[in-house]
Amino acid sequence: MALIIGIDDSGRGPLIGPMILAGVLVDADQEKILKKSEVKDSKMLTHAQRLELGKIIEKNIIDKKIVKASPKEIDEAVNSGTNLNTLEAMKTAEIINYFTKKNKNKKISIVIDCPSVNKIMWGNKMMTFLENTENLDIRCEHKADRDYVAVSAASILAKNMREEEVAKIKKEYGPIGSGYPADPVTKEFLKNHGKRLADSGIFRKSWATWKALFPEKSQATLGDFKN
Repeated sequence: MALIIGIDDSGRGPLIGPMILAGVLVDADQEKILKKSEVKDSKMLTHAQRLELGKIIEKNIIDKKIVKASPKEIDEAVNSGTNLNTLEAMKTAEIINYFTKKNKNKKISIVIDCPSVNKIMWGNKMMTFLENTENLDIRCEHKADRDYVAVSAASILAKNMREEEVAKIKKEYGPIGSGYPADPVTKEFLKNHGKRLADSGIFRKSWATWKALFPEKSQATLGDFKN
């Protein structure tokens, strides 16, 4: 039986909250069910549609793995020169290692929505963090969340978890908007509460938006996102 892993992220660019990566493991029959259920890229769906499809996905996959990269982890990666792409490569490998340990000696096709413009270089970097590469067919693709239903399913689970994390932050700290730097509500929240909540753990203080507003808190420049 052919096994397929789809992997995608959510919350890569926000100033507030974690980045989420999700992986789903499906077989060919489950993949067909997901297609018939019109599982698609999470960006093409409303919040309500994502929640409903999330339930369908949970019932029609073999397994899932969701990992988080906290603002602290992201800042440490950026400030150390590791950069965000490498951190995401490590988190992606963590997901793959989880599945391969539980499915030893099985042939698995893996499709990843690549976060880097350089698919080959990023894929090679990610593979250095894998514990085992035998029987794996790994593809890093742009727009994989649009073109592969397993990746679409992962994108939905990642987005749903990201929204849950944002909801928790809103409940504790008030209206933060979407958490993205361009969001006016997020900008206002940062301006009014950023300094007071600087050590709360919700902000990515390596982001240019934070450093421009609170230069005294800056430690290093934002690492590039190329590889």
